[in-house]
Amino acid sequence: MIDIIDAWLRLSATRVHDQSPALTALDQAIGDGDHGTNMDRGLKAIVASLEAGPPEGDGDLAVAGARLRTAGRTLISTVGGAAGPLYGTALMRAGGAVTGASPGTSSTDALVAALDAAIGGISSLGKSSAGEKTMLDALMPALEAGRQALAAGGDAAAVTKAIADAAEAGAAATIPMLATKGRASYLGERSIGHQDPGATSSALLLRTLADVVAGAGA
Repeated sequence: MIDIIDAWLRLSATRVHDQSPALTALDQAIGDGDHGTNMDRGLKAIVASLEAGPPEGDGDLAVAGARLRTAGRTLISTVGGAAGPLYGTALMRAGGAVTGASPGTSSTDALVAALDAAIGGISSLGKSSAGEKTMLDALMPALEAGRQALAAGGDAAAVTKAIADAAEAGAAATIPMLATKGRASYLGERSIGHQDPGATSSALLLRTLADVVAGAGA
């Protein structure tokens, strides 16, 4: 699983860099206007940290979990605004879930558990839930889709594809929403008609994960 996580982090950095202007444009409409720039800086710092080699851990899941926790701490220390604490907490919680998985847990089960834990961290830190025009509007439908695909017997590629598809649909569904959390909530009804940048970057990261898993033949 560590190979999947590392490949995901590296490809995410490339894609976030490429999409940084678009993410920033979304954030300029309803936020601080720095989401793309901040995410780009944070992912670059994560990739730089990968050069130290894999972290120590007893088993693949433990090593993968340690990597996610380190990535989370890196985001918190390098990314300003809300994105750093929220994404950083998400990755740290995800890493804890992966490390704490029972022996013999499949990588697919671990990924779904990691997404669940990440959402819990974001919801707790941001005191938010679905329907408030935030990243959770992409992540929560993604989790439900992943659980359904897993219950149906889907392999890692099928499960992560379902997750990514639902996240993208969830991000698009934020366009007509009224923002009630974060900077966008200050705009009131003027927030309607704009796609949430955090939901958009969440969908981007989950699509990248699906692509990495599919490319690995998992």
